[in-house]
Amino acid sequence: MRYSKQREEILKIIRNTNVHPTADWVYEQVRKTIPNISLGTVYRNLNQLVAAELILSIKDNTVVRYDGNVNPHNHFKCLRCGNVYDVEIPENDFIPQINRIGAHRVTNVRLELEGICADCVQKEKLN
Repeated sequence: MRYSKQREEILKIIRNTNVHPTADWVYEQVRKTIPNISLGTVYRNLNQLVAAELILSIKDNTVVRYDGNVNPHNHFKCLRCGNVYDVEIPENDFIPQINRIGAHRVTNVRLELEGICADCVQKEKLN
């Protein structure tokens, strides 16, 4: 993959946030430094970054979100506000158990947890 100023800026934006942004959010952020960039350019570069395994894509119903953390981790989605958070779960605790009970061999686990985030729980307490 050849160097691209636009791609480098998109990668920097995704790696410097933990909000798991959509392409539209990335587009709005990158326009602050590259005002004439098109949404198509953002989508094309996001797809190239995913293909190069420099970022992750996360399917969230009908929306695709992006994650700059490519290390193995899981996600928690708030059912109220829709935010997606990284969560660390010690996977080593249950992979050996699963491997013992079946013919399959589990090599990776990706959990998608759902519930109410701490911010929304706090808002409930205030109301």
